Amino acid sequence: MANKRFDDGAIVDYPYLWGWQSDQGQVDGDKSRPACLAAVIFDARQDIHHLVILAISGTAPKGAQSAIEIPSLELRRAGIDTLKQGWVTTSEYNYDVLERSYYFEPGQRPRGHFTKAFMRRIVEALRPMIAAKTGRIDRRE
Repeated sequence: MANKRFDDGAIVDYPYLWGWQSDQGQVDGDKSRPACLAAVIFDARQDIHHLVILAISGTAPKGAQSAIEIPSLELRRAGIDTLKQGWVTTSEYNYDVLERSYYFEPGQRPRGHFTKAFMRRIVEALRPMIAAKTGRIDRRE
């Protein structure tokens, strides 16, 4: 059954696992943080939702990390306007399955949503990484 609560652009709380943490052998993110569901893909054959999850941070990107600054209006729409500034990371992502996740709280409600126009910018930034099959941090256990 398709999930009507979570769709592309939804902002949820999620214990995002950064790539550097995964490289050090960690399996749990340090804290729950706002995260963007960049893609929610329903697999009718298996009756599951695949999730592409991007971290949102109040800190500007460092080093090789890529991110898009979130405009103040989008911060408000997303329900994260407690951040003075925000960035959505586009150089890595967590992959999870909603119905099987140890980390995603399926009963939660989204904080808000990014607009379709802003999501187009995010997806466009993700395309090269996904095409090159890089930046994926698999959260399935």
